[in-house]
Formats: sequence, C-alpha cells, structure tokens
Amino acid sequence: MLAGMVGARTVYVTTYWSEFAHQPFPEIFMIQHGGLVYYGSLIGAALAFIIYVRWKKLSGWKIADILAPSIALGNAFGRIGCLLNGCCYGRVCHLPWAIRFPNQSAAWQQHFQAGLVGSGDPSLPVHPTEIYDALLNFALYLGLAWLFRRKKFDGQVFATYLMCYAVFRSLVELFRGDYPPDHIHNGLTSAQLISIPIFVAGLFIAVMLSHRGIKRR
Repeated sequence: MLAGMVGARTVYVTTYWSEFAHQPFPEIFMIQHGGLVYYGSLIGAALAFIIYVRWKKLSGWKIADILAPSIALGNAFGRIGCLLNGCCYGRVCHLPWAIRFPNQSAAWQQHFQAGLVGSGDPSLPVHPTEIYDALLNFALYLGLAWLFRRKKFDGQVFATYLMCYAVFRSLVELFRGDYPPDHIHNGLTSAQLISIPIFVAGLFIAVMLSHRGIKRR
C-alpha cells in the first residue's frame, strides 16, 4: 500500500510538475490536497511486490493471479470515490446519462473560467467517465474471476488484467475532459501513453509464460 501511494504521487507530481515548481516542498507530500495517479500506484506496488516475493521466495505469478481480480474490483470502488470527489470528470455532452457537478466543483471551475457557466450555476452536463471506468473495472473483475478457475498457466490472469485494463482505460480517456491542453501529446493523454507499454508488458508476459507452460508439458 505504501509503495502504491508513493508511486501514485510520484507520477502525479512528475506529470503536473508545473503546479509544484514554484513551491515543491512540502506541497509534493500533501496527498490530502489530492493528486494521485492510478498507473503510478500499479507500478509502485508491482515493484514492491517483486521485491517481496523474491525475498520470501514465493511463486510470484501464482500470487499475481490471485491478486489481479481484486485489483480491478478495488479500482472500481476507487472510481466511485473519484465521482464523489468530482475529479476525473468527462467532456461536455448532452446524452441522457450526462451528469452535472455542483457549483465550485472542479468541472464547474473549468467551465466558469471558459465563460460557459455563471457564478451561481452548476457545471455543464458531462460524460460520467468515473462511472464508465467503474463499470468496466467491475466487468473486468468478473471476467478475471471467471478466468482464474480456468487459466492454463500461472500469470495468465495478471497478464490479461494488464492488457484489458490498458484498453479500457484508453477508451475512457477518450471522454475525459479534465486534462489541460498542455497535457495532451499528439492527441493522446498521459494515461493513454502509459497504457501502450502496459499493454505490451501484458502481452509479453502472456506469450512468455504460455510458451514456458507448453515446454513444461
């Protein structure tokens, strides 16, 4: 958990360094002010996990498969927290399921600064990207739990998680509206850019471990 929090904060501070450059200390440690990136927590926790299983001489891929469904489920609940906090909101839309955030929320501040809403208005209707992400993660949890009892080799469930989450996250990012313009690189958000090596890593793990399983037979 500690490594996950450190990783989440590190990636956020690195990505949004302009917010901290004028006064990096002690603000970079003030996580109570918000600012955690899920991919950072995944990377940080994974590194700590590798160190731990090597230290204890455990079966890393087997344990990773056990944890993978719960990671997806935990992220589903985490996105509900994002919804309640008003962060990670979506682009303006007028679909029947669009939601409005209250006055003074992050979405309202963005819309107010752009002159789209008044000082006493709520935000404009936006895509409920937090709900999109939560539903996809919950579906991923169910799929991984199903796969766990049918897997062909250790590591298959975790590799599947990496690949599926990278795709799901990239899809949800298409509807996000909270990124400043300078955080979009060649039309891709930072999360979409990170999703590429995450997907490749999952694919590599799946291919490598499946071939290893065939050789053992």
